[in-house]
Amino acid sequence: MIRVAKFFINGATLEIELADNFSKRLRGLMFRKNLSEGCGLLLAPCNSVHMLFMRFAIDVIYLDENFCIKKIVRNLPAWLGMSICFGAWGALELPSGEAERLNLRVGQKFTKQNPPD
Repeated sequence: MIRVAKFFINGATLEIELADNFSKRLRGLMFRKNLSEGCGLLLAPCNSVHMLFMRFAIDVIYLDENFCIKKIVRNLPAWLGMSICFGAWGALELPSGEAERLNLRVGQKFTKQNPPD
């Protein structure tokens, strides 16, 4: 079952899929054709990502356990990209350009509405 939560920041609402177990984190966005604006995938716990078997570039937003932005990696390229943020609790993967569209900055904090159980 896919669990989705709403994340809010800078007046925007994002629909975020939760990858909160080993198999979901391992698969991530591999083999998907795209990721729509306003949507993303939260890998948690996670402090690094690779882009093997990815078909499109992404923005990666590294978060602490309070959903505060620790690091932003823009336009991580498909197949070749790799990124790490020591001390991060999670990695939020968004479509490339989404960090700029949402005016995301290090230190900002997302609020989260938990999905129903």
